[in-house]
Amino acid sequence: PHFGHTLVVPFHWFGPFREYLVNPSWQAAQGLEKVGLGENINIYIKEVPVSYIKSPQVIVGISLEQTGKNHGYRDREVCAFCPVNHCCIEGGSDRLDSIIDMRSLSKDLKQMGLEVIYSRDTGRYLCDFVYYCSLHHGHGRAAFIHVPASGSLATPERLVPLLQTVIQAMLNQLEALQTCLKNYTDKPQAHYCDLIAWMHLL
Repeated sequence: PHFGHTLVVPFHWFGPFREYLVNPSWQAAQGLEKVGLGENINIYIKEVPVSYIKSPQVIVGISLEQTGKNHGYRDREVCAFCPVNHCCIEGGSDRLDSIIDMRSLSKDLKQMGLEVIYSRDTGRYLCDFVYYCSLHHGHGRAAFIHVPASGSLATPERLVPLLQTVIQAMLNQLEALQTCLKNYTDKPQAHYCDLIAWMHLL
C-alpha cells in the first residue's frame, strides 16, 4: 500500500493457552516482525495473556473473523475469571463488524490459492471478547485472524508468508476505502488506515 506516510500497525498475539506452552501465533508474530510488511509500514507486536482482565481492551486453513459479539461469555479463563453479566460492554451493541470486508477478502485470497476461511463466529471466549472491545473502541478499525494450532500450516515457515499476504491485502482494502471516502469529502480520512490486529489459535 502507498499511504504517503509511515503507517504503524499494532499486532496483539495471545500467549500460552491450555496445552500450548508456546503459542504458534506468537512464533508467527516474531517471524512477521522480522520480514516486515513493506516500506513505510512499521509493525508493533505484543504478546498478551489469555485473560479477560489482563488482556488490553483498546487498542488474520486460517480464519478471517468479521464479527465480534457482546454477550454469552460464560467460560472462565486462565485466572478463573468470567466477565460480569457475561458481556464485554454494558449497553453495547449485540454485534460489531470490522470495516474490512472479510468475505470479499477471503474470496480474493482463495482465488490466489491461499487457504483461508471466512467466519462470523470468533468463539465467545477471549478471542471474541478482545475483538469486540477493539471494534467498539476502534469504531470498527480492527481485524482478528485465527491461525491453526496444528498441521502443516502451524509453523512460522508457512504462517509468516501467508500472514504477510493476508495483512497486506487488508491494508490494500483500507487504502481503497480511504480513496473512496476522499471522493466524498474535502477532509482526508486517514484514520481509516489505522488497524488493530489480533491473532490466536483456530
